[in-house]
Amino acid sequence: AKKRGGYILSIVNVVGSSIARESDDVLYTWAGPEIAVATTKAYSTQLAVLDMIGLAFGEALGTVKKEEYNEAVAELQKLPEKMEQFLASESCEAIPKYASQYFNHNSVFFIGRNLDYALGLEGSLKLKEISYIHSEAYASGELKHGTISLIEDGTLVIALGTYAPLFDKAMSNVVEVQSRGAQVLALTTESHAGEMGKRVPMLMTIPDTEEMLLPQLGVVPLQLLSYYIALERGCD
Repeated sequence: AKKRGGYILSIVNVVGSSIARESDDVLYTWAGPEIAVATTKAYSTQLAVLDMIGLAFGEALGTVKKEEYNEAVAELQKLPEKMEQFLASESCEAIPKYASQYFNHNSVFFIGRNLDYALGLEGSLKLKEISYIHSEAYASGELKHGTISLIEDGTLVIALGTYAPLFDKAMSNVVEVQSRGAQVLALTTESHAGEMGKRVPMLMTIPDTEEMLLPQLGVVPLQLLSYYIALERGCD
């Protein structure tokens, strides 16, 4: 990019890293040293910075109204509080139990639409990284194009349904995989917990927030699930 005359703005956690040295400008996330193999806090802080960059561009270009900007920033500032809210919830307390039930699976599938698909990619990566279980994330809209044939009786499917505009479609995908015999562990928001809870026996719920921030809350239960599964498998 530099050879072609590109201007490089980088989002970096480690001061003085190779990327930081090579860049024209740097936005540091200041997450502190990442001790775990799976990057967690650096990931979350990086997402927050990306959100702010997006909002700054939107404000500069006039594509985000002032009220929308202020509301998004206010919700961003509430994220730590909402993470703590989840960590103190019954939903969070149930995660070690789910891990103890499913740690011996050889293959796990994450499914989701739109933002939930991106969230599934991160959740699947965390599970692979620290538990060594084969795990893949698929866009739910493509399930019928081959992916669903991999699901058999007893397969664990982690269904993500936090993105409200596509919640009904996410529910239909849950029904599809259950018809193939999948055991479904679902993740949704508090406002959709009742509806999702009617369909699946295992449910993790996060507080409602601004749509674009949902992955930042949703990643916390997925990180914890990976952590407890890794412990059950005796991984360091």
